[in-house]
Amino acid sequence: MSTQTAYFATGCFWGAERRFWKLDGVIETSVGYMGGKVSNPSYELVCTGTTGHTETVKVTFDSDKISYSRLLKEFWEMHDPTSLDRQGNDIGSQYRSAIFTTSDEQKRDVEVSMSIYQGELDKHSIGTIVSQVLPASQNQYFMAEQYHQRYLEKNPNGYDCHSSTGVLFPESMVSL
Repeated sequence: MSTQTAYFATGCFWGAERRFWKLDGVIETSVGYMGGKVSNPSYELVCTGTTGHTETVKVTFDSDKISYSRLLKEFWEMHDPTSLDRQGNDIGSQYRSAIFTTSDEQKRDVEVSMSIYQGELDKHSIGTIVSQVLPASQNQYFMAEQYHQRYLEKNPNGYDCHSSTGVLFPESMVSL
């Protein structure tokens, strides 16, 4: 098994975590906060919009079973990456779109996939991608409170806040 880690912010982390945990090859998921200036932030503090953190899903995956490019496909399709600091009814910098890369290879894969997806959005006259691409090494991950972990597993009728563009990422551009 070849274990890797990926970090994705797509707005509210509840629905995003569920989308990732359902993928074959994903070993583990958790939700937390990244991209901010405060150590060990609480959900309440992050929701003030003053910490700089965004709700983030940490994905541990077996790269022999699922590729990073497949995770990126899920990322692009599950939310609206052209929406700045909001997803659906959720508004604020804590709901911004971001990818925190763990290697130069991940950064390159993100740049390629972003270009491909922007091309698909352009075909549908949908706006420009505003997702941040930041190094995970410079943005510490803080695990969210326990009640947020696998929230939609514990609350199957809970709020899944994602709005998407409806544009699919081309299957032919995804490995594994």
